[in-house]
Amino acid sequence: MPVPGSSSTRPGEYRSATEADETQLNRAITPKLLLLFIVGDILGGGIYALVGEVGGEVGGAIWAPFMLALVMAFITAASYAELVSKYPRAGGAALYVKKAFGNRFLAFMVAFAVMASGVTSAATLTTGFGSDYLKVFVDIEVVLAALGALLLISLVNLRGISESVKLNVGFTLVEITGLILIIVICAVAVLNGEAEPSRAFEFKQGDTPLGLILAGATLAFYALIGFEDSVNVAEETVDPRRTFPRTIFMGVGIAGAIYLLVTIGASMVVPTNGLANSSAPLLEVVRQGPLDIPIKVFSAIGLLALVNGALINMIMASRLLYGMSEERVLPGIFGRVLPGRRTPFVAIAFTTLLCAGLIIYGNLSQLANTTVLLLVIVFIFVNTSVLVLRRRDPVEHDHFKVPVFIPPIGIGISVALLTQIQPKVYLTGAILLAIGLALFAITFAYERRFGSGPPPSASEPADGSPPPDADDGPTPEGGEGPSAKRGQGPPSSRGPGPPLPPSPPAT
Repeated sequence: MPVPGSSSTRPGEYRSATEADETQLNRAITPKLLLLFIVGDILGGGIYALVGEVGGEVGGAIWAPFMLALVMAFITAASYAELVSKYPRAGGAALYVKKAFGNRFLAFMVAFAVMASGVTSAATLTTGFGSDYLKVFVDIEVVLAALGALLLISLVNLRGISESVKLNVGFTLVEITGLILIIVICAVAVLNGEAEPSRAFEFKQGDTPLGLILAGATLAFYALIGFEDSVNVAEETVDPRRTFPRTIFMGVGIAGAIYLLVTIGASMVVPTNGLANSSAPLLEVVRQGPLDIPIKVFSAIGLLALVNGALINMIMASRLLYGMSEERVLPGIFGRVLPGRRTPFVAIAFTTLLCAGLIIYGNLSQLANTTVLLLVIVFIFVNTSVLVLRRRDPVEHDHFKVPVFIPPIGIGISVALLTQIQPKVYLTGAILLAIGLALFAITFAYERRFGSGPPPSASEPADGSPPPDADDGPTPEGGEGPSAKRGQGPPSSRGPGPPLPPSPPAT
């Protein structure tokens, strides 16, 4: 039997395992369920709000930045495929960084960046909620509408994971239906001769096509994030070493194909200026398309898609904070639980206030780019970890190996994307990470003074009931317990920590 690094194993191929991976969790996620999870996790509210923003950057060839973003997603997915098949445990970027560099602080900052990206993503989607989709029903100031949506989401989050998950399932099915409707509308328009195919290949004047594609790719990449959440259910997946690599590639491919069809079709049906000037670009496709679909019906679909994405992001962020508190890398107060509901109310309150501040501070494009900034930095560490762990930890069990030249390409594309991000976005990202640094310093000082982390009892509710989601499965980035996620779908969390509740497949 060949081992990693042996000459009989070619990069990009699978090596069958001889022994089942040991875990205390139930391996109940089949390849089909995993595929549904990944596709559902990627497909989300971002596409409903950002098609016009990308069109404003690049011109009619909106699909081109999405294609580059898709390539980047495939490359990073390949690195995750190697790492999750090498370490088939619940975890994520922070776990891989800790194994690669052995640095607790670096692993914490990666986990906090993931958490912060969840908050900025929720701010993006709630800002999109106050767009033209809402104006079909009522004309409210964007910031007020976004804050109202955030308050509603936080109340659902506080009430409990069961209610959140039930809403997630229904909303996910609705938003996928909306994207299929857009594809059908565009196809009918093309067949009827009512579309302008050449427009989908036009670039905005004033820059080279490559420069325009790079400028639009940062926003386009926002719509493709979510595949990385799937690594958190590795311990609950049947034969993860073999299942994960092929399924993550299929999931990214299916979601990417849907996005390409939507963006190509939207550009053919609606003039670029019409998409760019609308805060509800897909609604313009419905308005100008040949099918008689009620505007209010599609507006409701768009609003539900945006709320769904924001809800899951806020669940992920609050549970990640709770989890890092349980791991004693954040103050114990974040582990406090609401009696009766068993939800981490301090973590929910903190992430809600942080999200509200971002809504007031930034616009749609800035918030989406901040999300991408934080995750691209995380993905640079993930791609680097693949190369470091190949040398430092050549494990004996069988796993998928990505071709050695792929992670460096991923790092290169990530750096190229970072050059397109505006200084104000970097400032926003730096402020968020500085908050994490300050919280880590407080916890570290407490530990140095008292010889241990925050009191373990911090996570125990006043009535003595068990901590939130105590009976649920795997953990987040770097922990052994459960998790929640960014997109739509089954259990997933993205950072060190707590037992997090499952959320059904759709992200």
